[in-house]
Amino acid sequence: MVYNVTNMPIIKSAKRNIRSSARKAVYNSRRSKAMKEVVKEVRTLVSAKDKKSAETLLSKAYKAIDKAAKGNTIKKNAASRKKSRLAKAIKKIA
Repeated sequence: MVYNVTNMPIIKSAKRNIRSSARKAVYNSRRSKAMKEVVKEVRTLVSAKDKKSAETLLSKAYKAIDKAAKGNTIKKNAASRKKSRLAKAIKKIA
């Protein structure tokens, strides 16, 4: 693995922390990307006024958002806000 570090640590625990944070960064970016992709799909369906498809995809979006919140990729209230705004956007479609 390649680590993007400006000053290499001397202390053993600091070296472990760099490896650990690199693993966590990959995990977080994967969760975040999955969440953003699903949310974007729902938003495009909302803008296209396709309520039925948006509602079916909403559960996948909820799942992705909840997983991101569970792993502390995003905060609990941020997850709640995202879910609320998605539901509100879908409800607005006539």
